[in-house]
Amino acid sequence: MTFLIIIGCIAGLILLISVAKVHPFLAFLLVSLVAGLLLGLPLDKIAGSIEKGIGDILSSLVILITLGAMFGKLVAVSGAAQRIAAVIVNAAGKKNIQWAMMTIGFIIGISLFYGIGFVLMVPLIFSVVYKYKLPAVAIGLPMLAALSVTHGFLPPHPSPSALVTQFHANMGLTLFYGMILAIPAIIIAGPVFSSTLKNMPSQPLKAFVADELPEDQLPSSFNSFFTAVLPVLLLMGTTVAAFAFPVGTRWHPLIALLAAPSIVLIISITYATFSLGIFQGKSMPQVMGFYVDAVKDIASILLIIAGSGALKQVLTDTGVNNQFASLLQNLHMQPLILGWLIAAIIRVCVGSATVAGLTTVGIILPIMAASHTNPNLMVLAVGAGSLAFSHVNDSGFWLFKEYFNLSVKNTFLSWSVMESIVAFVGLAGVLILNSIL
Repeated sequence: MTFLIIIGCIAGLILLISVAKVHPFLAFLLVSLVAGLLLGLPLDKIAGSIEKGIGDILSSLVILITLGAMFGKLVAVSGAAQRIAAVIVNAAGKKNIQWAMMTIGFIIGISLFYGIGFVLMVPLIFSVVYKYKLPAVAIGLPMLAALSVTHGFLPPHPSPSALVTQFHANMGLTLFYGMILAIPAIIIAGPVFSSTLKNMPSQPLKAFVADELPEDQLPSSFNSFFTAVLPVLLLMGTTVAAFAFPVGTRWHPLIALLAAPSIVLIISITYATFSLGIFQGKSMPQVMGFYVDAVKDIASILLIIAGSGALKQVLTDTGVNNQFASLLQNLHMQPLILGWLIAAIIRVCVGSATVAGLTTVGIILPIMAASHTNPNLMVLAVGAGSLAFSHVNDSGFWLFKEYFNLSVKNTFLSWSVMESIVAFVGLAGVLILNSIL
């Protein structure tokens, strides 16, 4: 019955948005309320659960998405994105642009959390798409597939790092095996799959579309690239510095402050205001006007993501993840497949890769210990399963849909399929490694 209720709520959400044309934020609130009632959440807890879900997801994303939009807007209107796009295409060629995007996404994704990488790299994707009249989804998906794989497979990202600790795995070996699995997963889910989506209609978010400027008005290549990748450089630098100055040393508190993604973006946008704004002949009111326009363009996205957080929290508070995990625990199958399956089903029902992964740990850990399963491979199996079939209860689904301005149907056919390919290729890779080791 619980499963049927969840399926009904998800179907209702899709119908409200696609057929009834209800705004997704309002649709999420209505479905979250119904889900709480039908799944037995105490009446006096439902409103609090909805509010907590909205607060939790916005607390981690509102600064990133807002500052990322401002940053991307300035990179676009200053001509920096135009300069970067020209350099990339000239170096890689139009025929290889998907592979170039995939490579950039993989390098960036090793150090950046998915949400940060998304909002920082989307302007680059759109600048290439509009300048060279290329299909947005086919060009953008390889980079986003790379970001997703690194987020789900590779430490030091939160979920795989937590799984390494919980399963008592080896961080270095897990990272090594994860790299081996990541490459085919990214290639198949990225350039190979996206090449089938060249005719998918998409009009990307206009916040990152700027009029083409004459060559003499563009910032230099160094200024364009350095400013655009400054957040990445800061995050990578502070990550290295954290090892040099561990907890307890004099400089660790400062490093911890500078390593926070929100602080990195504040520093980066301050620098960009001058490097791509004031020093390029623009006035401060002009630059601030760009920022205001960017915020207007992403306001709806913030609301939609907030709504997805409400539904996710209601489902989590009702304990449906634990119910499904308990039912699956008694299935007699290979532990790596079972760990993947539990994580995948919880991911589909709850919408959070992190919740899916961490919930699976408690269920699969006794089975893993009894069967002497390789803990490093179990980390990767659960991580792959936690990425399976992202859909309407996942904030990543809505980020992709709204930024690329797709229909719900086409978001399923592109984003959801891509995430599922990553999950299945990851499982296949884990089983192959398990047969070899």
